[in-house]
Amino acid sequence: MLDIQQFICLKDNYGVLIRSGDGSVISIDAPDAAAVLDAAEARGWGLTHILNTHHHGDHTAGNLALKARTRCKIIGPAAEADRIPGIDTAVKEGDALSIGGLSIRVLETPGHTLGHVVYWLPDDKIAFVGDTLFAMGCGRVLEGTPELMWRSLERIAALPPDTTLYCGHEYTVQNARFGMTIEPWNKALERRLADVEALRAEGKPTLPTRVDVEIETNVFLRAGDARIRRELGMGAAADWRVFAEIRERKNRA
Repeated sequence: MLDIQQFICLKDNYGVLIRSGDGSVISIDAPDAAAVLDAAEARGWGLTHILNTHHHGDHTAGNLALKARTRCKIIGPAAEADRIPGIDTAVKEGDALSIGGLSIRVLETPGHTLGHVVYWLPDDKIAFVGDTLFAMGCGRVLEGTPELMWRSLERIAALPPDTTLYCGHEYTVQNARFGMTIEPWNKALERRLADVEALRAEGKPTLPTRVDVEIETNVFLRAGDARIRRELGMGAAADWRVFAEIRERKNRA
C-alpha cells in the first residue's frame, strides 16, 4: 500500500514523503531538513531515500543534514551529480529504480535546469515533476532553451491522462490568473481559477494535479491551440516559439 504525504516547506515549496508497503520512505527533494524530519517523525516513519529532481538549493538544501541524521540514500540526476549534495546514485534517461517494491522510471526533462529529471511511477499512476511543470504553469527556463523546455513539457503531457502530478511549488493562483490573460475564453480555466482561489483562501493546497486537467487549463501546454496562436499573431509559428512567447510574457508579468 502506497502512502503519500505532502506538506509545505520554506515559503512555497512542497515536500513529499512516500511510504511503500515494506516501510521504505522516500522524500521527493529536500527543501528543508527540519520540515522533512518533522513530517516523517509525526507519522513514525524513518527516511530511507531522497530523490532529487534538480540541483537548486530549495530542493537540495536538506540533503546533507537528512543523510547525517537518517543515513538515507540520495539519488539525483547524473547531469547534475556534482551539484547534488551527498549524492549516492546518479540516474539518467531510461533508468529504472526499484525502491521498497515501487517501480520508478527516470525521465529527463531539461529546461529549468539542464539536468532536471522527473520520477514516474507508472504502476501507481503518479509522477513527481519538480519545477518542470506547475499547476497551470511551468518553471522558468534558466539553463536550457525554450525549445528544450517545450520538449520536456510535451513529455509530461504525453503521460497517461489520469497520471497524478506532484509539483515543487504552490504557484497555482498566480499561474491561473496569468493564464486568463492569454486565454480568457477558456471556461475550464476560469472555473479552475475560482476553485484554486477558494482552496487558498482556506489555506488548503491546490496540488497535486493531473495530466488531463493540465492539458485543459495550463496555457504553457496549449501552445498548439489554434485560437491562442491567432490571438498572439503566431498562427504559422512552431509550437515551441509560441510557448517561448507565453513564457516571456509570464516572466514580465
